[in-house]
Amino acid sequence: MIVRILGEGQYDVADAALDRLNDLDGAVERAVEVGDETAFEAALAALLDGVRTVGVPHELDSLDESDLILPPADADIAQVRDLLGDEGLIPG
Repeated sequence: MIVRILGEGQYDVADAALDRLNDLDGAVERAVEVGDETAFEAALAALLDGVRTVGVPHELDSLDESDLILPPADADIAQVRDLLGDEGLIPG
């Protein structure tokens, strides 16, 4: 799976890592739901760090389409609220 972090680049992430990323995504979603800015910032940072940790940078010159697009590290809670679907940022 190819995951793009806006403003940063793409990462190849193994399907086996999605459960862990879904847990981190759930923390982002809960923080957005209650409007807790501090928890949101920590949860988003953890999610993006999780992608960077389990993922491998995708080839820079590749024109492959991203399977998932995540907000940039400096996104605010309102921007992420607009991106959230019924299943969070990471479906599954």
